[in-house]
Amino acid sequence: MSDHSFFPYKLDKRWFALFATLRVDDSDGVHLTEDGMMLATFGRVKVETPLTNIVHTVVTGPHRWYTAVGLRLSFSDDGLTFGTNHQRGLCIEFKERIPKVIGLRDHSALWVSVADPEGLAAAIGR
Repeated sequence: MSDHSFFPYKLDKRWFALFATLRVDDSDGVHLTEDGMMLATFGRVKVETPLTNIVHTVVTGPHRWYTAVGLRLSFSDDGLTFGTNHQRGLCIEFKERIPKVIGLRDHSALWVSVADPEGLAAAIGR
């Protein structure tokens, strides 16, 4: 890994108004740093955790748009979604929950709709 790897989101332009409201743009995505951290940004919202806190990743999709686009909390668990399209993304599961962004509980997983989910999974190495 270089000293900084960046995996941008694949932005579905049909949702431009939503992204503008949330202040999501081309500078958002998942950053992996040489010092062993993962930083995921989604407009004004961010999640940061050590890479050692990641226990598993899985590429998923396609999903229904209403479950995958936007800043969302999973209906089935406490997972968090940073979604910019409904086609594909990477589910990142954590050993220790990350601090809550929305909802009432901390999050055990994060789903991100990056343009290269396989590349992000390989870079994370889990």
